[in-house]
Amino acid sequence: MDYKSHLHPKQLIKMSVTNTVFRSTKGKDFTDIKSFKEAIPKVGNHEVLIEVKAVSLNYRDYGVSNRTYPFPTKDNVVPCSDAAGKVVEVGSGVQDFAVGDSVISVFDPTNQYGVQRTWNYGWGAPQDGFLQNFKVVQAEGLIKLPSDTHLSYSEAASLVCTGTTAWNSLYGGKRFTAGETVLMLGTGGVSITTLILAKAAGAKTIITSSSDEKLKLVQEKYGADFTINYKTHPNWEKEVLRITEGQGADYVIENGGSGTIEKSILSTKRGGDIALIGFLSAPKSLPDVCSLVLGGSVSLRGIAVGSKQLSEELVNFVHVKKLHMPVEKEFGFTEEEVHAAFKQLESQSHIGKIVIKVA
Repeated sequence: MDYKSHLHPKQLIKMSVTNTVFRSTKGKDFTDIKSFKEAIPKVGNHEVLIEVKAVSLNYRDYGVSNRTYPFPTKDNVVPCSDAAGKVVEVGSGVQDFAVGDSVISVFDPTNQYGVQRTWNYGWGAPQDGFLQNFKVVQAEGLIKLPSDTHLSYSEAASLVCTGTTAWNSLYGGKRFTAGETVLMLGTGGVSITTLILAKAAGAKTIITSSSDEKLKLVQEKYGADFTINYKTHPNWEKEVLRITEGQGADYVIENGGSGTIEKSILSTKRGGDIALIGFLSAPKSLPDVCSLVLGGSVSLRGIAVGSKQLSEELVNFVHVKKLHMPVEKEFGFTEEEVHAAFKQLESQSHIGKIVIKVA
């Protein structure tokens, strides 16, 4: 073990001499993610060194691992954008953080407010991410958690992309009002997190799946008001209309992409909002989206995670309401365990979030 001798005595933190870092080496698939021993990075004046405690996976990470992610990705990138950890060193110019603070990452530290303007600075693709023991981050790229946070590090890490995406879907445009109806497609991390947030804010909630077992669990554990099996009901938009007495949902969390967008539009209330998030299904033929949107007077909004401002709003809401994030399974910090976590992610069989516990 080693000590950072140049720190103020009150900031002496016991740390490893080396940093275990995972990198996506060949980019063919997740089995190309390998571990390396590297030096612990040095902290600049306006930077913070964090000891990473947990990393939450997104489908984006799977796309980065096999180079199907459609945005810039550097060679030998360190995967993963979503991390929670503890501050172990602060630069001389940092005012808002202290050693010992629990923090989460911001998906793109350059996006402090407003819409995503570029894809060049997000962690885990164009920039090295958090699948490592220690990482230096510019101070504006972190959010401090309350000192009495009720969240585990695994839950906190799940706020970064998934939580912010869900919050952006409800509050980033026309803001959600209690009593409105929210429809979520599937039982992945964004859908379940949106369900938790929407229920806490007074929504009527509807969620879909192809599995009655999953729907039963989601209803029992997370309190979904209505469930629809889209295999049992292939015209599931009609079920949404039946549940909403012909009105449709005020908000639709659209994870399917082109393969489900037509049914999503038909499920939406006139003047309602559709948050375009995923691209999991492909259509046999493309629907006439323009006519459908015009006919239903609906708004389509592409959700690119969200700004630090939205993430901070989410953190405040989650702590005021004492909400827990839907962590389904945690994996260890070895090559074997990391590969198993990505294999679980690939299967899309999970409900909620998959997390790698780093420390």
